[in-house]
Amino acid sequence: MKAVLKSVCNFLVSNMSLFVFLIGVFAVWKPEALSWVGPHIPVFLGIIMFGMGMTLTVDDFKNIVRNPKGIFIGVFAQFLIMPAVAFCLVKAFGLPPEIAIGVILVGTCPGGTASNVIAFLAKGDVALSVSMSATSTILAPLVTPILTYLLADAVIDVSVTSMMMSIVKMVLLPVLLGLAVHHFFENFSRTINPFMPVLSAVTVVLTVGGVVSLSAAKLLDVGMMMFVVVICHNSFGLLLGYILAKTFRLDEKSSRTVSIEVGMQNSGMAASLAVMYFDPIAAIPGAIFSVWHNVSGALLANYFAKHSENGKVPSIEVKVS
Repeated sequence: MKAVLKSVCNFLVSNMSLFVFLIGVFAVWKPEALSWVGPHIPVFLGIIMFGMGMTLTVDDFKNIVRNPKGIFIGVFAQFLIMPAVAFCLVKAFGLPPEIAIGVILVGTCPGGTASNVIAFLAKGDVALSVSMSATSTILAPLVTPILTYLLADAVIDVSVTSMMMSIVKMVLLPVLLGLAVHHFFENFSRTINPFMPVLSAVTVVLTVGGVVSLSAAKLLDVGMMMFVVVICHNSFGLLLGYILAKTFRLDEKSSRTVSIEVGMQNSGMAASLAVMYFDPIAAIPGAIFSVWHNVSGALLANYFAKHSENGKVPSIEVKVS
């Protein structure tokens, strides 16, 4: 029975991108069936972040002391590249304000919850990946509202204080609670940890479905353009993250990890903030990003794995003067 349950859980988690895509299509077709999700999106995000916290240990934070250069460069890249690319895309595509704020929110959020798995599959530095995710998430209550205000205030009013408190409640506290449970209740955490990935996956799928259902009609009008914007945003993040890491002379494993961490955003958080503070259509970029960055991350990890020799992936040459 346990083996069957484990197989089902593995199937759901490994095919999350497919389920996200399918529920997105269903939400456009039958938005009323998922309209109940909207009011609960902040709670769902809290569940996802609690699951992330359950994967962390105190030793993961000790890695910040052991490898400060890699983490500093990675987090710096995270909060420099993605917001800057988001701002440029908003201007280049001439996006309307209600869509523009959604793209900027995706750019100013911390790293995504699936990046650690992708870093592992890509033969990257998993310890660095976990430390970057944890650090950027802890900084998010301060950095995300300020960056959003600086980049979007000319478009739409942004309440920095309110957004900061929301991120603390939806993101930081659940992560710290998950970490505390993992640390102080080891037997309990060992029992429930195998089920946390599938719970997070189901929650992500429902969140995307709920977000899409809130603005299904408008999605048909802007869907193709938003796919192009999201693909550009994610692709530039992956590429520029790698280049910046190489520029600062990080090794190959660390450079691949920074690339993945920068390119994969916590788009669920972006969608939740969009629903809470702006027009529901502002959540569309986050919903589409949730689908695409899992697909592109898996493809990138597959590329690194398949082109490796003796477990070592050949690096991409980046000349540094």
